[in-house]
Amino acid sequence: MPNIKPDISSAGSADDVEASFYEAMQHADIDKLMACWADEDDIVCVHPGGGRLIGAAAIRMSFELLFAHGSVRAQPEHVQRVQTMGSSVHSLVERIDLHTPQGPAQALVTTTNVYHRGVQGWRMVAHHASPGIPADASERPSSGTVLH
Repeated sequence: MPNIKPDISSAGSADDVEASFYEAMQHADIDKLMACWADEDDIVCVHPGGGRLIGAAAIRMSFELLFAHGSVRAQPEHVQRVQTMGSSVHSLVERIDLHTPQGPAQALVTTTNVYHRGVQGWRMVAHHASPGIPADASERPSSGTVLH
C-alpha cells in the first residue's frame, strides 16, 4: 500500500511547516511529521548526539523509534530566521520536557531547521539538533570547547 502523506498544502510559510513539525512531535504523529519533509533523496536529519541520517526512510525510522517511547514535548523558542524567496533557515532553541527518575526536567537543544520552497510549497530539507545545553544557558555564549 502506498505511503500517502497528509495534506499540509495549506501551510503557507516555512513557519507554518515548522509549527506542523513540532505539533506532530508532540502527538507522536509520524505521518504528519513526515509530511513536513520535502520529497527529495538528500534530506538530512541529525538528532542530539546522533549521526547524520540521509533520506526519508532513515529519517522516518529514527522518529518511529523515538515515538515508540512516547511523544516528544518540544517547544521552539528564540527563533531567528534568514529567509529568501526559495529558502528559509531557522536557528532556534527547543525546550524539551523530560520525565526522569528524579521527576520532571527540561532540556534545551540548539537546533537548525532548513526549509525550501518547491512545487508542494514549503518543506523541511534539514533538521539538525545539537546535544542539550543547560536550561539556564539558552541565551549565553558557550563556555565549553568550540570545534570550529
